[in-house]
Amino acid sequence: MNASSSSLSPSGRAPQSRLILVALAACACAIAPALIAPLAPIAIGLLPLAALFAFSNPFLLCLGFVIFSFFRIHEAFPLLGPLHIPQLLAAPTLIVLIWHVAVKRSIPIYWRAEMTVFAIFFVLVTLGLPFAANKPISIAYWTATYWKIAVMTLAIAWLIRRPRDFALASHAFVAAGVAVASVALYNKANGIGLVEGTRVTIARDIQSVLGDPNDLSLVLLFPLSFAVSLFVRRTSWISALFGLVSTGAIVAAIIATQSRGGLLGLMTVFAVFGARMIKSKALLIAIGVGATMILFAAAGISGRSSGGAAEEGIDESSMGRIFAWGAAWRMATTHPLNGVGIDNFVPNYFAYSAHWDGHNHAVHSTWFGVLGETGFPGILVFFALIVTIARSAILALRTLERDKAPMPARAMAHAVLAGIAGFCVSGTFLTQGFTWPVYVLLALGAAVANFARREDHQSQEAKQDRESAEVGADIRQFKPIQRGT
Repeated sequence: MNASSSSLSPSGRAPQSRLILVALAACACAIAPALIAPLAPIAIGLLPLAALFAFSNPFLLCLGFVIFSFFRIHEAFPLLGPLHIPQLLAAPTLIVLIWHVAVKRSIPIYWRAEMTVFAIFFVLVTLGLPFAANKPISIAYWTATYWKIAVMTLAIAWLIRRPRDFALASHAFVAAGVAVASVALYNKANGIGLVEGTRVTIARDIQSVLGDPNDLSLVLLFPLSFAVSLFVRRTSWISALFGLVSTGAIVAAIIATQSRGGLLGLMTVFAVFGARMIKSKALLIAIGVGATMILFAAAGISGRSSGGAAEEGIDESSMGRIFAWGAAWRMATTHPLNGVGIDNFVPNYFAYSAHWDGHNHAVHSTWFGVLGETGFPGILVFFALIVTIARSAILALRTLERDKAPMPARAMAHAVLAGIAGFCVSGTFLTQGFTWPVYVLLALGAAVANFARREDHQSQEAKQDRESAEVGADIRQFKPIQRGT
């Protein structure tokens, strides 16, 4: 058993477990008062039932926190805003994790290669905080978001262990994606919050993350691979129908954002699944080219006021990206070891850009964003992280297919592979290096790879038992020749 996929031995697990527990406990104690105080009246009334449910269902608690934090459901549906659901789930999630890991010891802890690479990247980002160009901004983002992503990454990887967990996660992500897509399509139909007159957004008036069409397309792109996987893999006819309808809704919403990065990511997801279903590569490429042209026409990209056909030569949107990428490169060459610090690209755009139009701009590229904010060591480790996740998903899918493992696990492995491929393509035009998608894919990929390892081990043991039984049967059937006296 190799080091990248083996579970930690009891002697090696204890020190790492204690460090993780101390960090989780410290974080929970630090944020609990601020999060719980405003919600005290409601919490007191629901505390007994909520506590019973939380401690009995740690995976559901973590899944709920990730969905509300990433999909911003409470911003898409303003009626949920006053409940402060992400804050309400944050401290209980940490407490429940500590209980199950430290006290009850009901969560088996394992470690894989992708987790090691992620840990290195997390350490690089953290060590860069004191050297950030704007320390308060970096520290604020790290404390408000990034450490939660890190904790939830490990939690999801350890909590997903059974086929039904994979099925539940897939359906939950797709349902959240459909919820956001429904609001996007409603806004498009009613002309609510449109950017440049045609590009749909959500909750732009409250400065939500969903208020940027590129970020909205990113949020919608994540559940697409799971929706397509539910339909293609067909764990049941209900799941297949749900996946088909959800795929249509999510695709329509991505088209409504008119995000070129989102459309390219969408096509990449379909290409990964198409490669399995269509054996002829020439036919696959022809279908892909035709579908891309149809999608871009349906999205009305040429009619965009920025990046449309009305602009001659290199359009304004493309030039903005080129200037932003140049600024990221100068940030990295000026601060090669640590960059300008996490979440520091926009505030430092003016100082490093060769062109100034009176406004700071986002980098609109995951790769250049990571390069500019973490330097050359950071981008190299980030590249290694992506490669490790993709390789792990490919190997897990092969193992699960060979062993004919339960379909929900195979569907998850396929969705992770398609998701990371879509991330790589869309990441060229969308900023997602320090947001949820890639880290959730990391967690799900680690979980399904660990499941594949266990399934393969059980399959090998079963094979050995069958061979031993066959040999025993042959020996019992053998009758020695009796010599005459």
